[in-house]
Amino acid sequence: MPVLLALFSSALWGTADFLGGNLTKRMSSYVVVGWSQAFGLASVVLICSTFHGWGNWASVLWVGVGTGVSAYFALVFFYSALSQGTMGVVAPITATGAVVPVLFGLLTGDKPSWLQGAGIAVAFIGVIAASGPEISGRNESGWRPLVLAGLSAIGFGVALSFLAVGSRTDVVATLGVERVVTVGLALGSLAVALIRQRSGHGGKGSVLTRARDLVALSRPDVVATAAIGIFDIGANIAFGVSTTLGLLSIVAIGGSLYPVVTVILAGIVLKERLARIEKIGVSLALLGVLLISAG
Repeated sequence: MPVLLALFSSALWGTADFLGGNLTKRMSSYVVVGWSQAFGLASVVLICSTFHGWGNWASVLWVGVGTGVSAYFALVFFYSALSQGTMGVVAPITATGAVVPVLFGLLTGDKPSWLQGAGIAVAFIGVIAASGPEISGRNESGWRPLVLAGLSAIGFGVALSFLAVGSRTDVVATLGVERVVTVGLALGSLAVALIRQRSGHGGKGSVLTRARDLVALSRPDVVATAAIGIFDIGANIAFGVSTTLGLLSIVAIGGSLYPVVTVILAGIVLKERLARIEKIGVSLALLGVLLISAG
């Protein structure tokens, strides 16, 4: 059950990343992150208002803030990398951030079986192999997407570790605090953008007009960002619950396989072709999951 929940979170994250990657090809990553996080916050508020309650928000305040800060910058780096690089390569690099919660789990007492340990190693090698063309320098986008993806990997790894800690008390409350933080940071980024615009040559019109122009979305984009926010919340809840049912070092690997979904969608919709090493990497990642499940 824990591994299945982690895999479900990967499916949702992979779909959200695909949608976000497409949006950032034509709009700012800050705008995509801001709107998607706002829809995610609305989802959490709806959950708490209808049946979950608000009692544990104060109890997870510090861990929710840590989750929010690390997740926000990880998302900005990730979507920036997707807007500049190949989706099927950037996503696997970002997934290497799974090493952070894996190590955190091992250091805090996780004791996986030898078969599960082998599965962790195989799956992680698979994720690295899926990034082969980027690492070998045969990419057309340069090193900037690689650096951004690496920074996002660290941020996501830290965020998932915080989320695992908060989930021991209340996963929904942790995500609620996180979304308040991420939306606040998004508003701060908007303010900085407006100040820069005003100091330049493009600061014509009122502040409200400039703000509207910066964050305005078409109807299809509203649907896409809403889907990203809802999928992301669903993935985080599934992953958070999985950490309370199984070993963090195990479920972290299951939750890190979202690039497989992103790569598949990119191949189907965008016709992105994978190099042989990437295909081998995806296969190894899936084999690692099978070993983890068997253990």
